[in-house]
Amino acid sequence: MIARLWHGTTRLDRADAYSTFLGERAMPDYRGTPGNLGAQVLRRDEGDVAHFVTLSYWESEDAIRSFAGTDLLKAKYYPEDESYLLEFEPQCVHYEVRSAG
Repeated sequence: MIARLWHGTTRLDRADAYSTFLGERAMPDYRGTPGNLGAQVLRRDEGDVAHFVTLSYWESEDAIRSFAGTDLLKAKYYPEDESYLLEFEPQCVHYEVRSAG
């Protein structure tokens, strides 16, 4: 199993709206992709910025490709992200899951 982590930031005053967007648009996209084993959104507020991490689990690299494209580590963005994110980090981080409980 592969864990895929993406990080993004938004202004704190836009964080609740972005959280809603992620739940309504991004999470169904993740979870609806064959080979996705689950996805979560994590949020941490720090000063006037909110940090978001999406943590998704995949059965294979092929499953990730069907979600994100041929470049496995390239971050996937949605058109709506333009109105929320402070920057666009180009890559995600992958980890091989060694134990789960």
